[in-house]
Amino acid sequence: MITISLCMIVKNEEKVLQRCLDTVADLVEELVIVDTGSTDKTMQLAAAYPHVKLYEFPWIDNFAAARNFAFSKATQEYIYSADADEVLDETNRERFRDLKAALLPEVEIVQMKYGNQLQFGTVYNYDEEYRPKLFKRQRSFVWEGAIHETVCTTPVIYDSDIVITHMPQSSHAGRDFAAFERLAERGERLSKRLHNMYAKELFIAGCDEDFVRAGAFFEQSAQDTERDGEEIKEACLLAASAARRRGDVCRFFKYALKVIADEGCSEICCELGDFYAARQDYEEAAIWYYNACYETEALLTLKSKGAETLKKLAACYEKLGMPEVAESYRAEIELVKV
Repeated sequence: MITISLCMIVKNEEKVLQRCLDTVADLVEELVIVDTGSTDKTMQLAAAYPHVKLYEFPWIDNFAAARNFAFSKATQEYIYSADADEVLDETNRERFRDLKAALLPEVEIVQMKYGNQLQFGTVYNYDEEYRPKLFKRQRSFVWEGAIHETVCTTPVIYDSDIVITHMPQSSHAGRDFAAFERLAERGERLSKRLHNMYAKELFIAGCDEDFVRAGAFFEQSAQDTERDGEEIKEACLLAASAARRRGDVCRFFKYALKVIADEGCSEICCELGDFYAARQDYEEAAIWYYNACYETEALLTLKSKGAETLKKLAACYEKLGMPEVAESYRAEIELVKV
């Protein structure tokens, strides 16, 4: 049977920490809890658990640095990375025990399903998706290839049937946007992955003010010749949305047309629909909402093709005096998942 260190970074988690640890503490051999600046009773609560190691790590606006520090303190064969707002129910606790007993030593990463993602969703389009959660602490490197031999660096990954229930008390979007804005203010260039996450989180969880504050960053990103085509399209989409929300028509169409020229996407069709609906041009708005739902693919969020857009499409036909058409689109709302 493998041994496991649970590694967790925390800050002011007194309301949820016990709920999490009570479901997992007896499944692991070691708890590594790293605090990044709590002012509540988080660390006192953590100290009550057996086999716990408590550390402090000064917050430097970098979650990866804090997690790397936590991982560096682990001593067991595998590391289970957890957040304080996660819970394992009894069915999945049993699956976790079975996994410990049967896991083959060559497996280096175990993925587990992350459930209940849409309750306070910020960057996810599905309620349940796989995430890497269990990591072998020390990897074994093996040479392969009879000729031009090389070291195999691809990890062996196992997709388990364990489902972790995510139970946050509120959305983390405000925290995330503030962190992205600080990075932008410092002139730090976002990786392709973070560029996508920032754009996606804005469309899923952002308000008008969040878009407006991000506008300058994405306009600059749209001019970045080192970005690939996908990133440029994301940047133009966000720049267009920010411009529409602040009433800058010329800039809105400047960036919207760039997205349309690159095959478009359902999000930019929604933006054009919103633009014309605000001007009470419901016939034109309906054309773009229809294109969002049926003629284009989503770039960042499936919501742009879902229930909210269908509601807007139906509302346009109500305004146009066509209630039967409106009702036909309302009937489709029940068939979509987002």
